[in-house]
Amino acid sequence: MNALIEAGISQRQACRSISTPRATWSRWRKKAVSPPATFQLVRGGAQPHALSPAERSEVLALCNSERFCNSAPRAIVAALLDEGRYLASASTYYRILGAEGQVNERRAIATHPARVKPELITTAPNELWSWDITKLPGPAKWTWFSLYLVLDVFSRFIVAWEVASRESAAIAKALFRDAAREQNVQPGQLHVHADGGSAMKAKSLALLFADLGITKSHSRPHVSNDNPFSEAHFKTLKYRPEFPEFFPSIEAARAFIPQVVHWYNYQHHHSGLAFLTPADVHFGRAQEVLTRRNAVLQEVWKQHPRRFRPNGPAQRALPSAVYINKPTEVASDETQRTSIIGTIAKD
Repeated sequence: MNALIEAGISQRQACRSISTPRATWSRWRKKAVSPPATFQLVRGGAQPHALSPAERSEVLALCNSERFCNSAPRAIVAALLDEGRYLASASTYYRILGAEGQVNERRAIATHPARVKPELITTAPNELWSWDITKLPGPAKWTWFSLYLVLDVFSRFIVAWEVASRESAAIAKALFRDAAREQNVQPGQLHVHADGGSAMKAKSLALLFADLGITKSHSRPHVSNDNPFSEAHFKTLKYRPEFPEFFPSIEAARAFIPQVVHWYNYQHHHSGLAFLTPADVHFGRAQEVLTRRNAVLQEVWKQHPRRFRPNGPAQRALPSAVYINKPTEVASDETQRTSIIGTIAKD
């Protein structure tokens, strides 16, 4: 033992060499290998263990019998086993019934039609409005005030707003009735888009729209970009530095909201409107303002031509049309534009 250790062999290896012969150690480590399994590959034809046509007919007749016609295959198998019989497994029952077209839903299942993707276009103010309700934090936890905002999609002008303690179709009715009268909306002129909230889909509001000659559409469930303009508008307002973390009362909210609404309509230079204010676009002053801006750029270009591109500064222009879910092929004439709005699914 000492001689082996002096020769550089560890104590563990020396003990193994002395106590266990190498041949015995190798046999101990060798794992038993089971003989390879043999399989018979069947190509084409019937499976040797499959049910015969007579047995399949017996299973089908049993399932359609008066006793088992309203029973599930698993229940049939269990009932036959209690009687000392076994024809096939439950999965085989299902395969036989499926081959005969008898695995169907018997109950009357409600089927809902596919939601229509709203595709809206507007080329002038007071043709398409978008509205929504957002929550304003109150003085205590879990207390909120509801802010109603109606937005003109083409000009981004806030045409109506209201702060209330709850969401109500009656409040929305009064809001739209006053807004339509203030904006001088004529029957057949306006289309209103909203999401699928209870206040938006209320029957009383739909009847008001019918009386005013206003068509409407709703966003698809769980699709956030079907009403993008209202959502973006709420974010712009709430990210203002002067927007408070909470409102101590509903009166405080009603006193604050007119300030941000006035800023948004008359002072906010909107990136989607060639940095015009919504009021400029809504009241038809856009082209006048753009002409003055372009004239200023042309004068600066004449004085400092190297500060601009070789062909001069880019001419600012207002988008000619605004879309909700822009279609693949956009119509250009007024007739086709009206048809796009008119094909919106009405509730």
